[in-house]
Amino acid sequence: MTELLLRFDSNVESSRMMRLGGDFAMLMFVTAPEERVEGLREALSEFHYASFDVHTRLSEVSEPEEDSATPCAITVLGADHMGIIHQISSYLAEQGLNLETVTTEVVAAPMSGSPLFTMSAVVKVPPQLEVDDLREALEFIGDEMGVDTKVFAHVDEE
Repeated sequence: MTELLLRFDSNVESSRMMRLGGDFAMLMFVTAPEERVEGLREALSEFHYASFDVHTRLSEVSEPEEDSATPCAITVLGADHMGIIHQISSYLAEQGLNLETVTTEVVAAPMSGSPLFTMSAVVKVPPQLEVDDLREALEFIGDEMGVDTKVFAHVDEE
């Protein structure tokens, strides 16, 4: 993949790669000279012959915008059961929060081996929502679902 990107004078601006189930997944934001984009997309489509599913979409590089939102990290931890992601994400959407990253996983609990759900997210809290109110609401939702939720300041690592 990276060799192909180099052949088309492309650059990986941002990426996430991980094993999901039995598959290795890659999500990449790639820039290329405008005159090379269609050739790159055609070359990438050939990867399906090697049992890869490749999807491309044209996008624009966006300039960082002035943002008055407060970055926060959210963690959720508890016994796995259906509906956790739905409950948390529905509340966040209702409050107008922008999700920056979300990672979820089910692992074996250390002592019992029972399925343990974990979620980590970075969100942008709009100025009209107090972080303490977000924390309190997620704690309430977490209590109703039997999971532990935490909200704390997020420091961007870039």
